[in-house]
Amino acid sequence: MEFRTEFGKTVFEAKYKNSKDGCGSWPDLAETLVRSVCSGYLETWEIKLLIKYITEMKFIPAGRYLYYAGRPVKYFNNCYSLIPEDSREGWAKLGHNHFMALMCGGGVGTHYGNIREEGRIISKTGGEASGPLSLMYAMNEIGRHIKQGGARRSALYASLPWDHPDVYKFIHSKDWTEQQLLDKTLDFNSSAPLDMTNISVEYNTCLNLFDQTFDETVKSMLKTGEPGFSFNIGRPNEVGRNACSEFITDTDSDLCNLGSLNLANIRDMDELAQVTSLASKFLVCGSLEADLPYEECRHVRENSRKIGLGLMGMHEWLLKRNSPYRVTEELHEWLSIYQKISKVSADELTGRLGVSECVRYRCIAPAGTISILAGTSSGIEPIFSVGVKRRYLSGSTWKYQYVLDPLAKTMISEGIDPDSIETAADLAKDPERRIKFQADVQTYVDMGISSTLNLPEYGTEYNNKELVPMFTNLFRKYAPYLRGITAYPDGARGGQPLTHCSYEEALEKEGTEFEEELQFLETTGCPSGACGI
Repeated sequence: MEFRTEFGKTVFEAKYKNSKDGCGSWPDLAETLVRSVCSGYLETWEIKLLIKYITEMKFIPAGRYLYYAGRPVKYFNNCYSLIPEDSREGWAKLGHNHFMALMCGGGVGTHYGNIREEGRIISKTGGEASGPLSLMYAMNEIGRHIKQGGARRSALYASLPWDHPDVYKFIHSKDWTEQQLLDKTLDFNSSAPLDMTNISVEYNTCLNLFDQTFDETVKSMLKTGEPGFSFNIGRPNEVGRNACSEFITDTDSDLCNLGSLNLANIRDMDELAQVTSLASKFLVCGSLEADLPYEECRHVRENSRKIGLGLMGMHEWLLKRNSPYRVTEELHEWLSIYQKISKVSADELTGRLGVSECVRYRCIAPAGTISILAGTSSGIEPIFSVGVKRRYLSGSTWKYQYVLDPLAKTMISEGIDPDSIETAADLAKDPERRIKFQADVQTYVDMGISSTLNLPEYGTEYNNKELVPMFTNLFRKYAPYLRGITAYPDGARGGQPLTHCSYEEALEKEGTEFEEELQFLETTGCPSGACGI
């Protein structure tokens, strides 16, 4: 069987199956992709082994690689990072670069720290500056109307330094009030301020962490899920991020180049070393073969080459060893191999080919879609919930199903006790262990880790006003060891498709579809009428 779960098969057939271009099955896609990316760069035995490892889902390149396998163009890069200058030309260039990157299938992360505050007098014209939020709103609208590669919803990110004069407006820019959303009724796809954009406040030194903006950011995050944090402590110039914030750079028009090792499918440390070596070489080849949206990206790539080899299946790897969600001694050993071999192998290939050496090697993306293909846990994330209530809006009616998480269901069928599976809901009661896990893994990663701390709804036992100081101290404690982190309180945003439910409830009701009529703002208390409860 090509896919471990029916869900993985469904995703492949919906997003990546392309019989016309030689990708009618997963093994076909693996061979087509590897030969397209690596021919002329790798030895024959390396190509054959890479095809085998991708077919076995021990390494899976990021979704843009899979989507463009066999197609006439090779827009393999998932995301682009932009750092605009504050001038008419800089603003216009930023719009152009958003259009070009999004239309090539990449998400866009933008650092707005160079943009002067709203209301400052413009010396040459005598007018007043619009400020960074106006520019963010403009880019948000580009994202709304331009599908990435003509095929998927745009992904945008915006960051602003903690000491920017407009930072408080930024922190509260996504406090969507009922009044702002009354026109949305049940249509949670209607517009709202920065609704296409994830936002983060940036901190560059440990001293910054004690500014009151830090406290304000934590308060907002616990209520609404945003902003997140971007930490550049010790690396103050590395302000650029991609849309999911694992890719980090100090250069405008830089680009991420991603793929993930599936720890859950790798047998032992010897195989880990070999898969890591070939995966790193694959990404180097991708950095040579990928088409780019505009010429400046090519210049940046040649002068600051980066690969972002990541990890997924980490929670499954731990569950198979009957381990709680923590970085064990054995996992430290595996991570050390990943850290060492990724660099050695990439440097060996760039040296052999006579091209510029990589300056960064590792970052851990969410790996959401490719982890579904592999039927494993995503990135470093714990399993969201053993039982899930999945719902969607059809007309004015919510339809919903109770399902067992595909990975949890598979592992339970293999003998794992469902009560032994720690989930994001369980770890929400122990947030320090969740954050420490990310900090421990970050030791082995030279860029960032995209990670979200799932929390209960604000105002409940484990997320409330009284706990704000505790969370503030916790984020301060671990900030020097992280490159960024976000939190998501249950029900914080409209259109939330998944909510936790018990294993017993999901098992009892699995396979049945339900309907519930939803009276806007009366039954949920959520402004968009689409929040999880």
